[in-house]
Amino acid sequence: MARSRSSSSISSRWRYCNPAYFLKRPKRLALLFIAFVCCTLVVWDRQTLVREHEVEVSDLNEKMTRLQNMLEELKGISKDVGKTVKDDPIEAERREKVKEAMLHAWTSYEKYAWGFDELQPQSKNGINSFGGLGATLIDSLDTLYIMGLEEQFQRARDWVADSLDFNKDYDASVFETTIRVVGGLLSAYDLSGDKVFLEKAKDIADRLLPAWDTPSGIPYNIINLANGNPHNPGWTGGDSILADSGTEQLEFIALSQRTGEPKYQQKVEKVILELNKTFPADGLLPIYISPDRGPGTYGTITFGAMGDREMWETSMKGLLSLVRRTKPSSFAYLCEKSGDTLSDKMDELACFAPGMLALGSFGYGPGNSEKFLTLAEDLAWTCYNFYQSTPTKLAGENYFFHSGEDMSVGTSWNILRPETVESLFYLWRLTGNKTYQEWGWNIFQAFEKNSRVESGYVGLKDVNTGVKDNMMQSFFLAETLKYLYLLFSPPSVISLDEWVFNTEAHPLKIVTRGDKMDKGKTVDHQKPNIKFRSRKQGRPGDY
Repeated sequence: MARSRSSSSISSRWRYCNPAYFLKRPKRLALLFIAFVCCTLVVWDRQTLVREHEVEVSDLNEKMTRLQNMLEELKGISKDVGKTVKDDPIEAERREKVKEAMLHAWTSYEKYAWGFDELQPQSKNGINSFGGLGATLIDSLDTLYIMGLEEQFQRARDWVADSLDFNKDYDASVFETTIRVVGGLLSAYDLSGDKVFLEKAKDIADRLLPAWDTPSGIPYNIINLANGNPHNPGWTGGDSILADSGTEQLEFIALSQRTGEPKYQQKVEKVILELNKTFPADGLLPIYISPDRGPGTYGTITFGAMGDREMWETSMKGLLSLVRRTKPSSFAYLCEKSGDTLSDKMDELACFAPGMLALGSFGYGPGNSEKFLTLAEDLAWTCYNFYQSTPTKLAGENYFFHSGEDMSVGTSWNILRPETVESLFYLWRLTGNKTYQEWGWNIFQAFEKNSRVESGYVGLKDVNTGVKDNMMQSFFLAETLKYLYLLFSPPSVISLDEWVFNTEAHPLKIVTRGDKMDKGKTVDHQKPNIKFRSRKQGRPGDY
């Protein structure tokens, strides 16, 4: 009986394998079919996912292998560069020559004019051209630091801390004091991190601020440092000078960034807003502007003495209208404009324009970029020939251009100006073309031959005869020698990606304006990377 029940149970289990069982029960057949389909779909989906995963893993492995290979190649290249590329020996030698020239100029100043504004090398005495603010000393701080003249820098720093006093009954030029003193002190602070420079910069800036208290916000050009009384020189007819009003923004915005006090930035930015109210269609503002009414009248327009550029895009269109070329050599030059009249005259001071144009060209698309860079190179060639066209190989103060005659020197003195070597520095940095280094070296040698004396460097009364004057301008140490030194230094030394030069060639650390001012934070101080590494080659060949 038990065996019969067991046999019956086994038989009942096997009936599910008999198709006839399901044919007689269609509902169970349907359920079985649905279960089969579901299982099939699940298995198929899993297999598909596995295959896709395997493909992705395979692709990732291939990419990882390629990246590893690239990394190994880069490591190999890095090792090769470290082994084979060195500081150019010619550049290093020239750099040391410029450094020795700076040391000669500075040692002479230290010996004969310590604490004075400028040295008179021939008579070996100091003179206070700027009210006794130690102009040469402050102008030289960053140059000494960049060149690694540490002992000289420290002695200058101690003089600033112990002896520099701005409480003087002296009518100071707002422009000159800003670019030389405020700029020089801020640069020394950015380079060294020593807060004594920032404190002194704030002191002198506070004494200059009342110059901006005018109906239009356009500043007066002169202010008494002791009592704060501002005014303009009589020879301007009561007007302010554009180059003064439109040049002080960099230093005062930088001061606000570093102190967290917005008042400096607010004063100088109001000037730009005022200029923009009646900005001319050709972008060329006159050199004189009323501090009461703002820019309303139009006078002489020049890119040389007392002129400057505003609102870049529009102004460049106006600049192009001033470009002329000589015959027979096709030297490019910038005319001066008075009303509707163009004058075929160009100051050596306007030789900052090639560097300006070269910098600005990199903000355009390919077509305009090439156009402005070419113009920059053409103007630099003209400025270099200002030097090469005289017996001393030093440029006069200005040049005239006549029909059938390339150029002739007008005012024939040379006071050690930096504008041409400034542009050569920018063009070399931006293009890598070593021709600009050669031109700069030729100019430096001309200074050494004609301007170097026992007790410093002097200008020439006449570049045709070589007769010397008796003044070592402070900007020779601040600008001319600094730009020449950087012309023969690797681009990592005061990189243009991290530093911006003011009018007096004082490098200021680039800081994002909005973030710092909105939060009231001061600039994070980091010392610059002043190391001599291999330079990146640019465009080869001569101009």
